[in-house]
Amino acid sequence: MDSDRVLQVSVATGVATLTLDSPANRNALSRAMRAQLRDALLEAIADDAVRAVVLDHTGRVFCSGMDLSEAAGGGAQDQGVREFPELLEAIWSSPKPVIAVVRGPARAGGVGLLAACDVVVAATSATFAFSEVRLGIVPAVISAVVLPRMVPHVAHRLMLTGQVFDAEVAAAGGLVDLVVPEADVDGEVRAQLVHLTAGAPAALAETKRLLRVRTPALHFDSLLELSARYFASEEGQEGIAAFREKRPARWVPGRD
Repeated sequence: MDSDRVLQVSVATGVATLTLDSPANRNALSRAMRAQLRDALLEAIADDAVRAVVLDHTGRVFCSGMDLSEAAGGGAQDQGVREFPELLEAIWSSPKPVIAVVRGPARAGGVGLLAACDVVVAATSATFAFSEVRLGIVPAVISAVVLPRMVPHVAHRLMLTGQVFDAEVAAAGGLVDLVVPEADVDGEVRAQLVHLTAGAPAALAETKRLLRVRTPALHFDSLLELSARYFASEEGQEGIAAFREKRPARWVPGRD
């Protein structure tokens, strides 16, 4: 087995399953993860035998967001944010439907990853958070795919507070489509795939194009600059250091 592989890929009965497989770092969006996921998705889109894509994960965590071990001490060009939009855009604009399967926590960029998908199935035990502001950074890039999905006032509160919220709140806010007990997740995904693959491929692709009138690509340039600037800022680097050192950031009241 390739020790550098952080993504499992399988294709069966018209479904490509892309499984985030880096549980040791909570399936973080490392450079390797972003590259492998993007390449696998593009291959699935190009494969005429694939009718739908499933984005799943191993381990307890769906995705913890950007790999902060790669983001400490670098400049804006090193923060890994500049290719992340390519991945979100590929999912968002895929002519084949993409289902996200969330069995555990999703944070920051991980929330953006699932928000770009067409259907999100979550276990009742899944939790979510826009944790960026607590790290001194901004949820700029993911806003391009999160905001079209979510009820505006819910997104407003959750992005500003950075608080953890459960699957029921995520569903009520539009981030998640279906919430089921963990034991029923696979069955619900199979049921959704039956419905999605019952449609004609060209008609599905055109329908998705109509539904995706607002394309994130139109906004990514300015969002990238904002995100990179805050990753490299004094606040951003302090927030990342505090997270890694498991201590309050210096702006937290009463931290001493």
